[in-house]
Amino acid sequence: MDVVETKEAPAAIGPYSQGVVAGGLLFASGQISLDPTTGELVGDTAAEQAEQVMRNVGALLAAAGTDFEHVAKATCFLADLGDFAAVNEVYARSFGAHLPARSAVQVAGLPKGALVEVEVVAEVPGA
Repeated sequence: MDVVETKEAPAAIGPYSQGVVAGGLLFASGQISLDPTTGELVGDTAAEQAEQVMRNVGALLAAAGTDFEHVAKATCFLADLGDFAAVNEVYARSFGAHLPARSAVQVAGLPKGALVEVEVVAEVPGA
C-alpha cells in the first residue's frame, strides 16, 4: 500500500491518511470543505461547501496520479438531505459525463459542523 499525502488538500484531522493506493485503487478519505492552508471551513451553504469539497477531492485524485474520470464509486454525506439538489449540481460539474456509482445519505453530524463530505474510490492508471 502507498499512502497519498498532499498539501493541496487538507491534512488529516485524526489518525488516518488522506488516501491509500492499494491494488491499483485509490481509497480517498472523506473530504469536507476545509481550506488546505488555514484548516478552516469554507462556505456557509452546502453548495458553497461542496465547491471546496470537490476541489479537495480533485487534489487527492491528482496526488495519487488519477482524476475524476477514473472514480468508480463516490459516497456523499449530507447534514441535510434537503441540500441534495444544490450539492448534486456542484458534484455533476466535477464529473462531467463520467457517472461513477454513488450513494448519498443524510447523517446526524459531520466533522467540524460541515454540511457536506465526499469520499471516493478511484482507479489509478499504471498502479
